[in-house]
Amino acid sequence: MHPFLITDNWYDLRDLGNLSGRLLELLDDALPFGLVYVLAALIGFAASFLIFVLPSQLIVGVYGERKLIGRIQSRYGPNRVGPFGLLQPVADAIKLMQKEALTPKTADRALMYLAPIVFVAPCVLLFAVIPFGPNMVFADIPVAILYFLAVSSIPVLTTFMAGWSHNNKYSLFGAMRVVAMTISYELPLVLGMLGVVLFTGTLALQGTVLWQKELDIWLVFLQPIAFAIFFISASAELNRTPTDIAEAESEIVAGYLTEYSGMKWGLFYGMDIGYAIAAAAFGVTVFLGGWTLFGLEKWVPPWIIFIGKTHLFYFLFIWTRGTLPRLRIDQLMTFAWKFMLPIALLNLALVATERMFWIEQEADDSIVYAFAIINIIAAAAAVYGWSRALGYRPEETPLRPRLVSEAGGFVPLESGGEGAT
Repeated sequence: MHPFLITDNWYDLRDLGNLSGRLLELLDDALPFGLVYVLAALIGFAASFLIFVLPSQLIVGVYGERKLIGRIQSRYGPNRVGPFGLLQPVADAIKLMQKEALTPKTADRALMYLAPIVFVAPCVLLFAVIPFGPNMVFADIPVAILYFLAVSSIPVLTTFMAGWSHNNKYSLFGAMRVVAMTISYELPLVLGMLGVVLFTGTLALQGTVLWQKELDIWLVFLQPIAFAIFFISASAELNRTPTDIAEAESEIVAGYLTEYSGMKWGLFYGMDIGYAIAAAAFGVTVFLGGWTLFGLEKWVPPWIIFIGKTHLFYFLFIWTRGTLPRLRIDQLMTFAWKFMLPIALLNLALVATERMFWIEQEADDSIVYAFAIINIIAAAAAVYGWSRALGYRPEETPLRPRLVSEAGGFVPLESGGEGAT
């Protein structure tokens, strides 16, 4: 065996699944039947929380995002609590736990308290099918992509529950916007994922990673349109700028979070970051090779590669938030139905044609590189052509300052004459 390949030894920490598997084998003999599976879930959850979720949410998701947004906006960001401001998220969490949780008299108290709790559960379930390494996946189910898409749609129900329970018009408007956004962007997202499934021939996330590893190509090159659709749809469903219309402060105060305070608001805020990290992990798994890196996983622990890729993908969410302004709800709905949906259908037709040609001609696997070139060119042509067809035309000549007199503005009075404005 190659000395750098991952072994099945429990002390080979390049794959933490070896250690957990060995531990569970020992406990299976000592514990009653069935209890070991409950313990396995608890151990897996604790390990993922300590290794990935906790540092990702606190350091990257909260501190890193605020620090990067501060740099983009020419300010320092958190720099008071702890070294370099690293303990600022902890201080904010303590502050939220100490704040009073107010409940309006006209609100549905049961639903209002239940919504933040239910909002947490899908976020935890999403990580169950994400492969962190060759053996580091909690549930390697054969329909993992379908499972992820289904579970990621559950938060919209809890969001509407929260907005409805307040008996507040701004909260209800925000919740209705979330529902409209999810319905509009879920369809292009599913069509984009169908293109991925057609190429790989599997709905399993681990199988998708191994397919990319075997052919030495990432699906982002084979499916550039699907990648763009996923990123835009994920941003819309995560309610992140520039698609944060559900919490538009200038329009509907804070949307469905208007009446929440204290740690109930903190649960929504923290889980929003958790959902964003889960979306980044899913995008890395499907489009960026997951825990593989063109052979580097033989020397570097795959779970470290995966976490690094996930944080880089999450940086794209931060970048768009700090760069782009918020769009109007009519612009977002029009973009989803008139632009993304037709592009997704064209992409699906192109992928189906390529896959059929690949199978019927019994071509070599190297044909995927030709498909990648074709799909990248087709993506650029489709986006440009459809944009022109819909009337999105860039400014062809640079703008220059105009004098007041050129704009038909103030004209000075002449002696004996009349002025015009």
